[in-house]
Amino acid sequence: MREKLLLFKAEFFKALANPLRIRILDELREKELTVTELKERLEVELPHVSQQLRILKSKNLVTARKQGNNIYYSCSDAAVFELLDVAKKIFNNHLVDIQSTLQQL
Repeated sequence: MREKLLLFKAEFFKALANPLRIRILDELREKELTVTELKERLEVELPHVSQQLRILKSKNLVTARKQGNNIYYSCSDAAVFELLDVAKKIFNNHLVDIQSTLQQL
């Protein structure tokens, strides 16, 4: 069981190892969006958004639902946002440490 958990974690973090995928997830915080809406918000070409959505979907980080001609994407687990927020806090702490070190020089 432990090995399965370790493998899950490794695959999960691989799915988050792309800045565009993280940006997509951040855009999905408030509401579900179509590929076109994501493309416009992120100012990225449609094929790039679609490719990254496929990866996120394959790792069960996003879900899709079809309504008419549109496919709406949403985050499958809001706990992902907590993880992204913690990563942001760690990043900010790192910047504070660097700033403190620079001031000491």
